[in-house]
Amino acid sequence: MKTSTLILSTVAAVALTAGAQAQERDQIRIVGSSTVFPFSTAVAESFGAKTEFSTPVVESTGSGGGIRLFCSGVGTEHPDIANASRRMKASEYERCQENGVREITEVRIGFDGIVLGAADHGQDVLELTREQLWLALAAEVPADDACSSFTANPNVRWSDISPSLPNQRIEVFGPPPTSGTRDAFVELAMQEGAREIGCMEALRDSDKDQFEGIASRIREDGMWIDAGENDNAIVQTLVNTPTAFGVFGFSFLDQNSDRLMGAMIDGVEPEFDAIADGDYPVSRSLFFYVKNQHADLVPGLVGYITEFSSDDAWGDFGYLSDRGLIPLGDEERDAMGEHARSLTAMTEAPE
Repeated sequence: MKTSTLILSTVAAVALTAGAQAQERDQIRIVGSSTVFPFSTAVAESFGAKTEFSTPVVESTGSGGGIRLFCSGVGTEHPDIANASRRMKASEYERCQENGVREITEVRIGFDGIVLGAADHGQDVLELTREQLWLALAAEVPADDACSSFTANPNVRWSDISPSLPNQRIEVFGPPPTSGTRDAFVELAMQEGAREIGCMEALRDSDKDQFEGIASRIREDGMWIDAGENDNAIVQTLVNTPTAFGVFGFSFLDQNSDRLMGAMIDGVEPEFDAIADGDYPVSRSLFFYVKNQHADLVPGLVGYITEFSSDDAWGDFGYLSDRGLIPLGDEERDAMGEHARSLTAMTEAPE
């Protein structure tokens, strides 16, 4: 009996100690998108320098991985904020709800372009259409003009697609399936490129699921190389591989403009103004998600959001713009800032 009591007491003591340690976290924990990572890090550093709160910890896990961690539960052992380079999926929202994460604020922070970049060695800028990009990277392409059957992508060199393109082996380093950048690239470049082929557009009208399955699959024969969630690593790989291309966010091109150049897509260069105006075709919104139930658990959470949504940070001339973020318009930014600081929770799953 005494032994049982001692064991129970020990277990209780360990549980209390673990609980106390869980409540001792005094740093905001942020996970998610590698694209949003440099923006979130800049805000974290500014927040830590300006306030009495500890500088938040920011981890680059990819949008999908970050949202999965965010949705895993409530309590200081779970992240407080998830960065995302695409909108939260309905299935992810439902997973959050199932795990007790029921009060979530969605914050759109601005825009970003997805770039097909290469090391700048004085060569001409590559000019591609989205159709050509799809024909270069799709796992399968139509075997006939009617799209009645499909074959493994036979294109090995860019010039196999068009004589106007370089006579170089197709080699593209890009983000893995957990990345929001990849999700957006598939939607905005691959699917839209496939639609430029007449029979593929007809397939989309007749069987959308089959169309998306074929249009979204990236080849796995060595022409596309998953390069992890670290866009900086892709940049360094390109510098060391003169004929290769990489897929990454505009901010990384902007920060490495002395070493990299971006391909023109559908006749438009990946430039700040072209993305802001909506002219650059492969551009998307960036987000972060706040676990409102942690506002009273983790010191400084609302303060961090206030710093992020300040004109000094995400304004037209803010320090995030200097790092490549394309700001929201004035009215939308003001409304989104108020929405964020008041922790207005989502009421339904994203569409």
